[in-house]
Amino acid sequence: MLCTGASANRDKRGNGMTQRVLSGDSEYLKSGYAKAYPSTAGSQAAVSVAELERLHTALLRDGYVILERVVGAAEVERIRQQLRELLPEHCGRNGFEGTLTQRLYGVIAKTLACNPLVEHPLVLGLLDRVLSPNYLLSQLQVINILPGERAQPLHHDDAFYPVPRPRPHYGAATIIALDDFTADNGATVVIPGSHTWDGHAPTAQDCAQAIPVIMPKGSMVLFLGTLWHGGGANHSALPRLAATAQYCEPWARQQENFSLSVPLQRARECSPHLQRMLGYSIHPPFMGMVNGMHPRRLLDGKPQ
Repeated sequence: MLCTGASANRDKRGNGMTQRVLSGDSEYLKSGYAKAYPSTAGSQAAVSVAELERLHTALLRDGYVILERVVGAAEVERIRQQLRELLPEHCGRNGFEGTLTQRLYGVIAKTLACNPLVEHPLVLGLLDRVLSPNYLLSQLQVINILPGERAQPLHHDDAFYPVPRPRPHYGAATIIALDDFTADNGATVVIPGSHTWDGHAPTAQDCAQAIPVIMPKGSMVLFLGTLWHGGGANHSALPRLAATAQYCEPWARQQENFSLSVPLQRARECSPHLQRMLGYSIHPPFMGMVNGMHPRRLLDGKPQ
């Protein structure tokens, strides 16, 4: 694209040189020069288009949607056993983390058990519709709410992006029930429709509209980053185990610094989808590059 204004047609020496301006349609801005490493976005196993449409409609309307029993009972039990062995003895450091809540951070470095949950085809299919291609995993953690825990303060997950509301969501998240979620054991609480709010915090009247996400183990709730929600109080006699994966736009900073928390050899053990979401990907034109080249070269052991 060439500047056509008279003041732009000549340089300071008036030698008639024409300045070029980068166009928004430029291949440079769109391709990322990732020809050797095409994106895996959208290449997950196919799921029912009709089901995706139904879930997507509900997600945009309410800000959340429940994916019921999408993980088999045997797989849930296998994941539960691995995660329970890794849970820390200590509980959260403050009221938000939960003083009676165990949280396992740095999950991928410690176990790959949750990877199939992060990249479930139905989840990726919905994320493909609500986030830009090459979206990233923002964080992954395991949350075990113990008996007696109080309700977590209501919040929306992408509040740390300092852009005033109302605005689009910059992320989305899943919470995967590894125990049944009930009204008494700390099921996540949501305020339907709150993803469209302006910048006001929930009023008492708003809080009265909050409902628990009741679902059997093996189910997930997927919600937008602007939805007001929080962990519920556990009035039962048993803990409530869950995993949560948060995702963000490919141009946004991730909460977990996966390039430091996940060793290179461990990243090589992950699927191409997980590798892309950990950050071994390019958001055009060059976000995520290493030494001017695609970061997947690191996984392949190629010189930079």
